[in-house]
Amino acid sequence: MIPLTEAQNKVLAGCKVLPEAVVSITQACGLVTAETVVAPELVPPFDNTAMDGFAVRSQDVAEAPVTLAIAGTVSAGAAPSCEVGQGEAVRIMTGALIPHGADAVVMVELTQTSSDGSQVTVAKAVPAGNHIRRAGEDLNKGQLVFEPKEVLTPGHLGVLASLGIYEVRAYPRPRVGVLSTGDELVEGPQPLQAGQIRDSNRHTLLALLAEAGCEPVDLGCTPDDEVQIAASIRSGIASCDALLTSGGVSMGDYDYVKKVLDEIGDMAWMQVAIKPAKPLAFGLVDEVPVFGLPGNPVSSMVSFELFGRPALRKMMGYHPDRWHRQPVLGNTTQDLPRHKDAKLHFARVKVHYSNGEYLVRSAGGQGSHQLSAMAYADALAILEDGEGPKAGETVPLLLLR
Repeated sequence: MIPLTEAQNKVLAGCKVLPEAVVSITQACGLVTAETVVAPELVPPFDNTAMDGFAVRSQDVAEAPVTLAIAGTVSAGAAPSCEVGQGEAVRIMTGALIPHGADAVVMVELTQTSSDGSQVTVAKAVPAGNHIRRAGEDLNKGQLVFEPKEVLTPGHLGVLASLGIYEVRAYPRPRVGVLSTGDELVEGPQPLQAGQIRDSNRHTLLALLAEAGCEPVDLGCTPDDEVQIAASIRSGIASCDALLTSGGVSMGDYDYVKKVLDEIGDMAWMQVAIKPAKPLAFGLVDEVPVFGLPGNPVSSMVSFELFGRPALRKMMGYHPDRWHRQPVLGNTTQDLPRHKDAKLHFARVKVHYSNGEYLVRSAGGQGSHQLSAMAYADALAILEDGEGPKAGETVPLLLLR
């Protein structure tokens, strides 16, 4: 067996960052910038009001309460057709351009308009600049907005749109194919025959890829036929940036996937000192990374978490400190037993955050075939070799949600 970090480093070394591309901001959420973004204009582009109310000269309301003549109205999106003179006010809507002559806005709650709409009484004095958002207050022209390696969130995309930037150079989402193989696998709700099981891994991995920000590609389920498996793998390699398979990676397995990959790729078949997910295959086929994940459903998910997700994040241009989930500490509310076997265990646990700490309990059965416990789990508890932590002890966690 090899240590977890050694296996992770081997996988990461085989994955290259994808070439950058120009991406529409409508498709860029979660991507990583590949360029420096500089503001081409001011945000906001002009002085505007933060409130509905009246634009005034602050000196005219210094002795409030005071009554002023209403000189007009300015709506958002319209150029002012009036200005504020001595003893005057202009009705103004949120976001509207401040009319010439005004240096403050009185919010509508501090005013009362006359019955004929010709005058307004201001109840309270306001200082110059009151409720005015200045041009460039958020961003100045030429200001650095985002640096390379910035992960684009909805807020980032809003900033780009506010600057009139609708395309950005970023690292694209990897297209990742998922292939299931096996005569025993069944797709669909029909009754199972003797020896058949339903194909759950493919659906799980496709969902994990989407959650990780990749573009999942369903390569379907192929029977145990060497020619068909080779054709499916080659088709996936030709159209995808990476490929995931599950099953057939244990020591002693004779599997058509293993045979085909050994023939057409440069694969490493590893036994990693972890539980679950000890067996792992990784290599390159025509420079495309191929991940051979274990067939047991929990092992497949844990293997993706420890190897697939970090490697794909590297391919997406993420900074190295964001390839892996960073452990946090939790406190166990019950024993989390394990046995000594020279492996690092990843227990499926439920986590509750209370009074500033994560409280941890088992999510259920810990067998690598017991997928329901993985579905209930909020985290993986990292259990060093030994008897396992007792209730009240601290344990590192990889939070899954």
